[in-house]
Amino acid sequence: MNRSFQIASYLLLLATCNIGAQIRAQERSVSLNVFITETERTNAKKAARKLPDASNVAVWLTPLDRPVTNASGPVSSEKLPELLQRNKTFEPHILIVRVGTRVEFPNKDPFFHNIFSLYDGRRFDLGLYEAGSTRSVLFDRPGVSFLFCNIHAEMSAVVLSVDTPYFGLSDRSGSVIIPNVPNGRYQLNVWYERSMPEFLKGLTRVVQISSSPRSLGQIRVLENPNFTPTHKNKYGLDYVPPPNRDYDRP
Repeated sequence: MNRSFQIASYLLLLATCNIGAQIRAQERSVSLNVFITETERTNAKKAARKLPDASNVAVWLTPLDRPVTNASGPVSSEKLPELLQRNKTFEPHILIVRVGTRVEFPNKDPFFHNIFSLYDGRRFDLGLYEAGSTRSVLFDRPGVSFLFCNIHAEMSAVVLSVDTPYFGLSDRSGSVIIPNVPNGRYQLNVWYERSMPEFLKGLTRVVQISSSPRSLGQIRVLENPNFTPTHKNKYGLDYVPPPNRDYDRP
């Protein structure tokens, strides 16, 4: 058997193993669907209206019948998750990570940013840093971290750190896929930026994951009609508006 044949056989075996692992991961995935509704403001008796965009709803499963190993310790990864700053926005807007994960914040804009979080979750201030540079933060405890830029008021994002490896984020259609979930009892948790904490708390429940079926059905999430992205800067003050360019030239 020549060396070329041995290498080809090894690559074929590796590809077959990878395909098998992907199939097993799909078989062990848990799915559910969320749909977001808003209550009519003019008449409380009217039926809730379904919103077309059901993305960015976070769902995670906390095991109840066994401990989660290394839930609060550092999470090793070949590539750290990123929250990019580009075009005066964060990409992605919502990032879910396991507790103990370090997140990088690369600045892809041609100007300075100053990312901070002074609210719930991980509190930090990265200070001013220039285009092309990167800073990072270790999210070492569970919580919701609301992130802003002290220079650009329109920038906002959320890092949700959870003490479990079983989590997913809904797409625009409301579909959520949580991969590699073993059978067992879990606490189902739901979070949505535009909903109310008391409503989301009511969605928490215990679920049983078994071999089949592995779907948790539908979850209805109510949007807060009074939600606003407006916020203060890191000093608790209003942002200074940009200079007025509409002036008479001499």
